[in-house]
Amino acid sequence: MTRARRARTALALLTAALLALGAGGCGGRATTHHKPGTSHAEDTGSNGRLLKAGDGHGHRLRQVAADGAPALDLAVRADPEDGWNVHLTVRGFRFTPDSVGGAALAGRGHARLFLDGRPLARVYGPWFHLSEALLRSAGGGTRLTAGLYADDHTAWAVDAKPVRAAATLGAAPASPAAPPDDGTTTVTVTVEHGTVRPAPGRTEVAQGSTVRLRVRSDRDDTLHVHGYDKEAELSAGRTVTLTFTADRTGLFEVETHESDLLLTQLVVR
Repeated sequence: MTRARRARTALALLTAALLALGAGGCGGRATTHHKPGTSHAEDTGSNGRLLKAGDGHGHRLRQVAADGAPALDLAVRADPEDGWNVHLTVRGFRFTPDSVGGAALAGRGHARLFLDGRPLARVYGPWFHLSEALLRSAGGGTRLTAGLYADDHTAWAVDAKPVRAAATLGAAPASPAAPPDDGTTTVTVTVEHGTVRPAPGRTEVAQGSTVRLRVRSDRDDTLHVHGYDKEAELSAGRTVTLTFTADRTGLFEVETHESDLLLTQLVVR
């Protein structure tokens, strides 16, 4: 064997050994890139540091610095038709459903919901409908928790604590109330700091019945019933009553003109 051939053979063996050593050091196929000479757990780049600790549900924590870390708020409100509407407000984070199962990239991934500490659902966007059927199948509960996860299913964490938010489910939404014996349906709404209470829903009324809208606003505005072209001027701090006969069938929105807020929807049948 010539000297040149022996050199080529030695170089090939050395390259194969280095590749095998690199794969073993990462435990197989890597899910994120890290600095040469470090393991996934040691890497402290923008993709975070993989900790040995877990989230309590089989997912390891991926720790990032508090400055610029993903964050979220969780809000729930009763759906007038069924269950609850769950809203996740995220900061420093983007939902990436198309890349779930891939590499962990900073500020990307999905969310998971837990009900009384039990896994409930995986969420790929800011809104999720929690139906009564799903709640029953999950065994019931009142404490809803949401957490943010990377595409490789590790849990984003700050100071070794998963990035999470929680909310309490209120009483089950009631069915639409039947009209009173006198045939009048009264809807009472309060508008304060741009928030409508109770949350906008649908009110069913019988055709030919009387509808009484009682609205109190913290600012001057105009109350308007679409389809019926009924209006009333709202004076800040005062309750205004608008009464009319629901003689047309269909779905009609009740809103404010100036602030452009939906107050309720009337379903006339």
